[in-house]
Amino acid sequence: MTATDVKSSIGLRSERGPILAALMLSTSLVALDSTVIATAVLTITDQLGGFAQFPWLFSIYLLAQAVTVPIYGKLADMVGRKPVMLFGIGVFALGSLLCGLATSMLGLIVFRAVQGIGAGAVSPIAMTIAGDVYTVQERAKVQAYLASVWATSSVVGPLLGGVFSEYVSWRWIFLVNLPLAALAGWMIQRKFTESAPRQSHRIDYLGAGLLTVGAGALILALLEGGQAWAWGSAASLALFGGGAATLVAFALVERRAANPILPLWIFTRRVVVASSLVSLLVGAILLGLTSYVPTFAQGV
Repeated sequence: MTATDVKSSIGLRSERGPILAALMLSTSLVALDSTVIATAVLTITDQLGGFAQFPWLFSIYLLAQAVTVPIYGKLADMVGRKPVMLFGIGVFALGSLLCGLATSMLGLIVFRAVQGIGAGAVSPIAMTIAGDVYTVQERAKVQAYLASVWATSSVVGPLLGGVFSEYVSWRWIFLVNLPLAALAGWMIQRKFTESAPRQSHRIDYLGAGLLTVGAGALILALLEGGQAWAWGSAASLALFGGGAATLVAFALVERRAANPILPLWIFTRRVVVASSLVSLLVGAILLGLTSYVPTFAQGV
């Protein structure tokens, strides 16, 4: 190894610490906003009304995040990781600002969707950047650091939400994201140098649209069924049927798409299917408890 290679290696290692810190900070913003609002629901609904709509504050955020992840993955290969990451942080910060200024429950729900669109870029691209700057042998340790952010946020999020809503204002649950997002974006802009080769992809917009509509219809049916309308009503049946039909159409489109947004072959891998089912179960339990138990404990 030449002296130049040694200096380059030392320089890369010295930059990786700040990059990892920026990735953890960015991920913490996304993770905290999944749970931080739970203990502030009653305070928010006291001011904005619409208590029956509060589950949408969680669901719309997670839905927007989930359906945009594959799109950002394709874009990251085409235009690079840094632009997509900075775009996601910027959109997340914009959504946070709008949430902090919301004057109605409907507006807050819409702005939470904007947050989710930004969050859809932050989480997966953070993992991708970590994979770019760390070797295969180091990635398990780095992934543990990023995963620890989610574990910590599930505990710290509700605590911070309660403290802000009780002693300051629930609006600061969102506004506090602004300086933190600016810091994370600045660190990535300064410290991370793009190194992964760019590839040309055709984004499957039709598949993304069908996935969004189908998943959105099913979530709407599950959240509003038994409240806004009866489970066996025409509206409920139409949403369940329409959502299922749209997802079937999505599967058919993905089978023929040249570059599918969600390749169906991954469902033939037992490891992927098993781990996804476990993640689904754990996520349902964790998010269900952190979303509904604080409101139940405070209000009932």
